[in-house]
Amino acid sequence: MQSSLYVSLSSQIALEKRLTTTASNVANMATAGYRAEEVKFAELVARSTRGEVAFVSPGTTGISRAAGPITKTDSPLDVAIQGDAWLGISGPNGVTYTRDGRLTMDANGQLRTVTGRAVVDPGGGPVTLDPQAGPPTIGRDGSLTQNRQQVGALGLFTLEPQAKISRAADNAVASSVPGRPVQDFTRHGIVQGYVEGANVKPILEMTRLIAIQRAFESAATQTSEAENTLTGAIKTLGPQG
Repeated sequence: MQSSLYVSLSSQIALEKRLTTTASNVANMATAGYRAEEVKFAELVARSTRGEVAFVSPGTTGISRAAGPITKTDSPLDVAIQGDAWLGISGPNGVTYTRDGRLTMDANGQLRTVTGRAVVDPGGGPVTLDPQAGPPTIGRDGSLTQNRQQVGALGLFTLEPQAKISRAADNAVASSVPGRPVQDFTRHGIVQGYVEGANVKPILEMTRLIAIQRAFESAATQTSEAENTLTGAIKTLGPQG
């Protein structure tokens, strides 16, 4: 089969993956703490009898760690994270990490995310407040104070640069390497009464979405033309009666 068919097909596969991730980013532009997905591609060179043929790899998906914009809400249970750190929450298979700081308190005083996941302290345990003591004061180091007494702390964690992070349930990420509790609160910290938005760049993502759709249509046209050329060659050069 013609190499052009394989090249066009590899291009379509790569474009479909990029289209899926870009569409997901666009759909979550208004999701608090959402981290955009990025796809990296590499050129794959194969040798044929006539030379080298370049294909597009399927691509690898990664999650951007860039910070999103911060909006003031004045809600005492809303927190935004400064620096490259994450809020620890209880996931299905252990601690997962999120930048969505919209917290709630249940009837028992346990802090939870808006999706119901329990917020953990630096040691990985649940965070419980006194529901009768009023809203807490949250310090930069995550300390929780009620009636001038510290009653707990939010777990703020850093993830190793080489750690592989993947999408987890409830707007969180899972890390291949467990997060480390933050010790240096000069570079990392928590701001009470604010919420971080998605780190998606709307104009860039919409422009990228249009470009990908056009490129996919172009690749589909090239595939169709290559198939027509091959079919014509077979008819012309096929066995003669």
